[in-house]
Amino acid sequence: MTVAATASATSTSFGTNRADAAELDYRPSYLAAALAGLVTFLLYIVTLAPTTSMWDTSEYIAAAYVLGLPHPPGNPFFVLIGRVAGILPIAPTVAMRINVLAALSSAVSAMFWFLVTERVLVQWMPRRWQRIVGGSLAVLIGATAFTVWNQSVVNEKVYTVSLVGLAVICWLTVRWCDDPEGPTADRVLVLIAYLLGLGYTNHMAGMLAAPAVGVAVLIRRPQTVLRWKLLVACAAALVFGLTPFATQPIRAAHFPAINEGEPTGCVTEIKFDCTFSALTYERFMYNFNRGQYGKPELSERQAPFAAQLGMYWLYFKWQWLRDAYNENPGLQNGLAVFYFILVILGGWMHWQKDRRSFWFFGPLVFTMTLGLIFYLNFKYGHSQAPELGDSVPREVRDRDYFYLWSFSALSVWAALGLFYLWETVASLFGADEVKLGKQTVTEPRTRSFLLASPLLAVAFIPLFGNWTQASRAGQTDTADFARDLLNSVEPYGILITVGDNDTFPLWYAQEVEGIRRDVIVANTSLLNTDWYVRQLLRRPTYEYDEAKGPALYKGGNWKKPSGPPVKMTFDEADALPLAIATPENAAFQKDDIIAQPRLPQIMKADQMVYFMLRDAFPDRGMFFSRTAGGYPYELGLERYVVTQGMVKKLMPKPVAPSDDIVLIPGEGAMDVTRSMALWKDVFTATKSLAARNGWVDDASVGIPDLYVISGITLAEALAQTGRTEESRTVYDQSKQIATAMRRAQIFGFDRQPTLPVAPGADTAAQPLLLPPSDSK
Repeated sequence: MTVAATASATSTSFGTNRADAAELDYRPSYLAAALAGLVTFLLYIVTLAPTTSMWDTSEYIAAAYVLGLPHPPGNPFFVLIGRVAGILPIAPTVAMRINVLAALSSAVSAMFWFLVTERVLVQWMPRRWQRIVGGSLAVLIGATAFTVWNQSVVNEKVYTVSLVGLAVICWLTVRWCDDPEGPTADRVLVLIAYLLGLGYTNHMAGMLAAPAVGVAVLIRRPQTVLRWKLLVACAAALVFGLTPFATQPIRAAHFPAINEGEPTGCVTEIKFDCTFSALTYERFMYNFNRGQYGKPELSERQAPFAAQLGMYWLYFKWQWLRDAYNENPGLQNGLAVFYFILVILGGWMHWQKDRRSFWFFGPLVFTMTLGLIFYLNFKYGHSQAPELGDSVPREVRDRDYFYLWSFSALSVWAALGLFYLWETVASLFGADEVKLGKQTVTEPRTRSFLLASPLLAVAFIPLFGNWTQASRAGQTDTADFARDLLNSVEPYGILITVGDNDTFPLWYAQEVEGIRRDVIVANTSLLNTDWYVRQLLRRPTYEYDEAKGPALYKGGNWKKPSGPPVKMTFDEADALPLAIATPENAAFQKDDIIAQPRLPQIMKADQMVYFMLRDAFPDRGMFFSRTAGGYPYELGLERYVVTQGMVKKLMPKPVAPSDDIVLIPGEGAMDVTRSMALWKDVFTATKSLAARNGWVDDASVGIPDLYVISGITLAEALAQTGRTEESRTVYDQSKQIATAMRRAQIFGFDRQPTLPVAPGADTAAQPLLLPPSDSK
């Protein structure tokens, strides 16, 4: 398909300022686009994460590797291609292979943005080299925008795969707009419909381009809506694209290690009657519609729309200079305004020069900006309007990745805007009249373009401004943290966690790297769901591999437990209420443990923790991740827990001070000997965190903070027991981590450069993980 094929028939109603495109023999510069994509891919490989990272990275890498189901709606297409990427010998580790998939997806997307930009310039610039420069500008700007770059060097979610689908659909639609009555036009529409459906099975954003495609069809070829056979073919292709969802009930009934939502009516094995049942359909639709998240209707705004626009603007500013530590706010604001002007100029020039493709791309930009902002209906952003503090509801993390498609596609308009400025400045150095199609236009000379070319250096600003913040090269701290947390748990122990960042990395460590699979990870957020409780009951007991475990556990008498950690049937588990009011003076008792909950109501997760204590303890040790904060205190177990490394171990009797057990204000009892052995001989994140240069994501900074706090409290405990030299060493290591995170001032290291080492010294000025128990 070429522009020349149909432009003469459409130039009157969709004309351009410069020429009738029928006179142009346009052929896409596929080789140049491929080279641009290759350079982008190499950039991402250089800055690629070698392993997993915070948030959903671990969940998706592990789910792909075990062919499981990540959180609803389950992203079946990603799981399938992620599984393929995970077993291909394209990188030394599974995590890196799936990270390469993210890099490749974004690089291919950049190639298509090159082609779209070049296509718009066809009716503007007569020379191919000029159009190649324009396409290259789009690639450079879009590929190095912070969120695009940061998400392309680790497979945190499925967004880069969605991006490549969007870019392909964009290119196909732009080409269809050139020749809507050509011999292949109908097949292109059917292909677009299929890609829309297939994209939806990767992520709901797969449908983002659908409204814009509809607008383009109605304007460029309105009679299409009257051709019922074509409409039926497109609908069939769309439905066929959705078929990867059919794999979910099948795979769920094989009970993979990660089986979120569990959309099957089968309980113990896959069978015909339970697979094709009303219960399977009910659970599948609940999963498909993301019912467990309970998001409100669009009419119920979670924040004022003006605030939601403000969130987008904040993330837009990040793209050109990710000033994570607020060191250059003026420069960041100035760059954001400049690039916003470029985008507006580019959109205006797109309208002026190529209205055919604008009827698709313009509505697409609207959908991915204002439309998406309204549809997502976010609360205030995690980093937005810090002066409001907790007075407004906030997202648990920054959601800039939801606008990755917007920031990437806007590179087309930003490049067109920059090209317009380049041409304008070049005209000042001399221009000639040039024949373009049937028109004679004024065109800057080649020498004039060269003289004005320093202006194009602004396209490199995101590359240099974002390199440090976007790159994940050499970062192993998340995997190290998972290993440290699991190794803080004694063999066959139950580890209670509370959120994404203290759970998903553990899934990755266990299922992908095979680390400490003997440990049962019980996440309290997920224990409130029926499907997660069923998985807990179904989980096999894995053998503890002493040879690969920490040296301090070698030679111990670790008896392998039998059966699930809770003695309960599936029906009994499903019948558990989500919450019950805490009876007055209620207490849980087992042997010498008497726990009075400090909760107004006992959630299903709390009940399950008590049940595990009832049925599995002390045969299985119970440990609370220190990320759980005061949760064991809320359960009334404060007298029975002692800190060991990254966990609090539940003891069968009230904890009393001894040579090894020291009481730390705000922390409680600490096993100094075990904690020191873990810190010195087992933990690895203490080194990888100290090697970092900042921590960009403020929402997950609690993980490195935990190491700092753990080190401070351990140093104080060592000081109290007279181990002065070790205390100084641990304190200095904590300071190194805080400094590497650029948070030394927050922890007061600038005010108190050394730790008091006298036994019983006052550490009230030190930031501690937990409030004193008497404040509860």
